[in-house]
Amino acid sequence: MKNLYIFFAFIFLLHIISVFYPTTFLSYVLGALSIAMLAISFARASRLFQILGFGFSIVGILLFFSTDLMVWEVVPLLGRNLSLLTLLAVLPWMNSAVAAGRFDRLMQHLLRGNVRNLGQLYQRSTTAMMSLTAFLNVSSATIAQDVLMDNLKPIQKQIANKFIMMATLRGYSLALPWSPLEVLLAMGIFITGVNYAELLPWMIFITILMYGLDSLWGRFYFKKYPYPDLIQSTANKQNNQNRSKIIQLSVALCSFLLLVIVLGNLFDMEFILTVTLLVFPFACLWALAIGRWKSFWKIGWNRWKNSMNNMDNFIVLFVTLALFTNTLNESPALLMLQDPILFVSDYPILILIMIQLLFVVLSMFGVHPVATMGILSGISPMLMDILSPLSLAVSLIIGGVSTVPIGTYGLVVTITSMSLKQSPYYITYYNLIYSFVFGSIGIILAYLLI
Repeated sequence: MKNLYIFFAFIFLLHIISVFYPTTFLSYVLGALSIAMLAISFARASRLFQILGFGFSIVGILLFFSTDLMVWEVVPLLGRNLSLLTLLAVLPWMNSAVAAGRFDRLMQHLLRGNVRNLGQLYQRSTTAMMSLTAFLNVSSATIAQDVLMDNLKPIQKQIANKFIMMATLRGYSLALPWSPLEVLLAMGIFITGVNYAELLPWMIFITILMYGLDSLWGRFYFKKYPYPDLIQSTANKQNNQNRSKIIQLSVALCSFLLLVIVLGNLFDMEFILTVTLLVFPFACLWALAIGRWKSFWKIGWNRWKNSMNNMDNFIVLFVTLALFTNTLNESPALLMLQDPILFVSDYPILILIMIQLLFVVLSMFGVHPVATMGILSGISPMLMDILSPLSLAVSLIIGGVSTVPIGTYGLVVTITSMSLKQSPYYITYYNLIYSFVFGSIGIILAYLLI
């Protein structure tokens, strides 16, 4: 289905129109179109997402029979998560602006030379991953791993593999709590309704703290391994080019963050809608500013079409999740869930620990953090009666991103496993303490924000 992107794009455009001009008719149309998307995507989705979608659907249907809803009233509910899908649909354009500007090559340059040992390279690798993941997402992991595998060939293979699986996955996870292009952050805001400007300082604080702790550990642990000298005849010229690229990337990132906050507050728009409307024009203006318009459009159009034609996993997840969460909110079953939550309501720290453990356990069985967050969204109103919305947002977002390096069957861990030819459980094992510390800091901060 090469032209499926046209159908999906029409639905997402219709959703944006419905946000500005909401009508009952449009909500039913979007619900019906969501069913059509689900029917198309289910057979094309991966086995894991088929199982998740089937589970959410069965539970949602069973919950429906305990509600006072009529069948036709369920239809508009199925389109409630279209905002998240619309955001995912536009993200390839930002990725394409980075590729067109050849900022992805910046990582290759940053990871070569000018260091004496692996301890120094560890901090540089983590920094490069954290900086570029904000725009490149998963692509940054594949680029960094390819470069490091080539550079570390003289190093003992076991040490090199351990270095790569730690530096790249940890650096990747550190970009996720604050990046407006990250779906886990968007979903956390979507569930709790907190303001991005209010949440951002806390996300940056956690990121800086974890970056500092992990960098200190990495420098200490790997400093005993010397880094092989690489001959670079054009080092000075390359350093100047790198400096210019870093400045351009920093300006673009800060500008985008500022625009998201200012426009969201100025026009009183939700975070997800603000980012969705901003990504494409910002990427276009960025490409024009750096003189890469033609390559941006060529790369972007192909990537966007390919991404739209392969959204099956997320369509299955979010449409069935909408059925589950909305029928749960209308069902008496929600009252049954209140008892265990009310039982520990005087000990909110226990609730925060349970949320973190749920993310950890499910991630090791291949459940995507987005799906785990979706499960918790069904009881979010009750949780916000005990925790504050900001506290719950911090708990959900950090709970999700802290498990990325240990998600045994997650995308980034799987890519790393294939690149290094290592068991995903081996990768999980070496990042377990990091994720534990990351999650613990999230729990402590969330507790202090109640």
